[in-house]
Amino acid sequence: MPAYNGAAAAPFRMPVAPKILVVKLSSLGDVVHSMPAVQDMLRALPGARVDWVVERAFAPLVARCVGVGTVIPCDLRTWRKNLWSARTRHEYRVFKTQLQGQSYDAIIDLQGLTKSAWVSWLARTTPRGRRYAMANQTEGSSFEAPTRWVADVAIPLEPHVHAVDRARLLCAQALKYDVPDVQRYGLKPGPNAASPLPSAGALANPFVPRKPFVALVHGTSRADKQWSQDAWIALGQRLNHSGFAVALPHGNATEKMTSEAIAAKLDDAWVWPSMGLDVVIDTLARGAGVIGVDSGLSHIAVALSLPHVQIYNFDTAWRTGPPNTLAHRTHQCSVTATPQPSVETVWQAWESLNTPVLCR
Repeated sequence: MPAYNGAAAAPFRMPVAPKILVVKLSSLGDVVHSMPAVQDMLRALPGARVDWVVERAFAPLVARCVGVGTVIPCDLRTWRKNLWSARTRHEYRVFKTQLQGQSYDAIIDLQGLTKSAWVSWLARTTPRGRRYAMANQTEGSSFEAPTRWVADVAIPLEPHVHAVDRARLLCAQALKYDVPDVQRYGLKPGPNAASPLPSAGALANPFVPRKPFVALVHGTSRADKQWSQDAWIALGQRLNHSGFAVALPHGNATEKMTSEAIAAKLDDAWVWPSMGLDVVIDTLARGAGVIGVDSGLSHIAVALSLPHVQIYNFDTAWRTGPPNTLAHRTHQCSVTATPQPSVETVWQAWESLNTPVLCR
């Protein structure tokens, strides 16, 4: 693919220990989906340094991605709301200084939007460095033309592709290596995460009960992705009957009310307190599994390799859900039905996974 800046791109050989900048700013699930691409790069280029630009809210997640060097946080969402304030100008100067403090052999825009193109343009390349981006939109994902205009090399991708594979393929084609057969996220919980079973001894994380729990992730940014409250209650009752406590996370006041309403109908339920994202990751990692809708926390469960059933009300599981191959279905799967999967379908999917056996 010729460079979009109109200049003939000279042949470029990647250094033995390249410096690479990943630009993937948001959202939570999209950031998770980009993590395997980082693990691929580090495996293919063992001496590589990989830095990452991300919205500040998701920086604790990226900081737990094995092999990431410097996490460069930005606050584009906040800055746009207060463009001319003294605080915004100061924070932007700090961000720009950190971003431009290093020159990169490869800057890879995994977002494909105007805001990520701007960050890629603002970052510095080495004299022979290149900026890489997608040349086209893939199904179900946003794409804006400036990502091509800024790129030195724009890489065409198959439109029908999983979000994880899209990032992996883009990086592999940019840096000239084959995508590994094994997919690893490299999401490493902090020191407060350990075995979910009581026999593991004293628990360092004060948020975790002394009993195996399954987290029910009911919160999502889109109403059409939600599962009904009655369905969550019925599922929670089955989990309680099987010996599991039920954990109910929430991300805002409305979701907290839903968590409390579900918990009120269960014998053994625990509404999570407010936690930072890093503590959420560590606490989730201590669970026996997760059942949830298409949301950032569900995708974190996949990255943590927890037993997980992901619920879809329409057929987009192929694009963002855990793969339903036999190799993966041992501990993770997606279920899809319209207007929504039944409790029985979700329960059967859960029981088909390799999950702890308690009172079954």
